[in-house]
Parts: sequence; C-alpha cells; structure tokens
Amino acid sequence: MEKISQDVKTLIQDAIRLEINGQAFFNEAAALTQNELGKKMFVRLAQEEVKHLETFSRLFSQVIESDEWKKQVRSEEIKGPSPVIQELAERMKRAEGKSEVEAIRIGMELEQKAIDFFTGSASKMGDPKAKEIFEKIADEERFHYDLLQAQYDSVTGSGFWLDSAEFVMDGKY
Repeated sequence: MEKISQDVKTLIQDAIRLEINGQAFFNEAAALTQNELGKKMFVRLAQEEVKHLETFSRLFSQVIESDEWKKQVRSEEIKGPSPVIQELAERMKRAEGKSEVEAIRIGMELEQKAIDFFTGSASKMGDPKAKEIFEKIADEERFHYDLLQAQYDSVTGSGFWLDSAEFVMDGKY
C-alpha cells in the first residue's frame, strides 16, 4: 500500500478526535443533567458519536482501499483532548445551577463546529464516495443541532424536556 498523504492522515485524525471527544462531552453532559429525559437525549447523542466512528473506519478503509491506514494513524496522535471540547466542557462546569441549559447551549456550539468541520472536509475530498460520506455526517450533525435547539427552546420556553422525536425536523420524508 502506498503511504497516505499527510493531509488525509490529519483529516482522519481530526475527524476521529472530534467524535471521541464529542462522545466524552455528551456523556459528561448526561452525568451533569438532573432531568431523566435530558439525560436520555445526551446519552443518545454520545451513542451517535460512536456510530460516526464506525462509519469513518469503513469510509477510510474504502477510500484508501485497505485497513493499513490504521497503522499509519497512530492511536496516541488521536488520543488527548480536543481544545475546542475542553473549552466547552470547562464552560459547562462553571455554569453551576444552569448546567443543563448551558450543556444544551454548548452542545449546540459543538454540533455547529462539527457541521463546519465535516462540510469543509467534504469540499476538500477528491474521492466522490468520501465526499458523500462527509456530507451525510454533516447532515446528521445538523439533525443533532436541530434536536438540541428544540430541547433548548423547550427547556427555556415551557419548562419540560422532549423525549424521542415523534417527527422528523430535517424536512425529509
């Protein structure tokens, strides 16, 4: 197998790091949230990040046409906190009694940063299959953002949490 380019390697590392740290953030938000429905929402979002990691693994193996990329992307380069998520988690800890609303607000920021990252990554992809996967992941992150926006509106407007969606907010039928 020919060696993957540094750009592709960096993109893989950044995507995986974003999802790993996103999962940790949503698990932490679930732990800080007192409301059971809020906990369920954050746990679900953390589980979605794991699904994204599985999708990335398949994507990179398809695009590179081998699993050899895993050897070139060393795990120690992926581990460690993402500065963006670290800053968001610190803000959430400082929110004191407002941690649930702040967790939603910060979660929205996290999802927006993920949308920007995956949209930008898609535009840089030369492989149409890779571009399509990154666009789909960006769409999924948009759904997460919309879910958090609905929760934020609900909690700050009427004082109750939504449970699982009974309708689709992305306009797709």
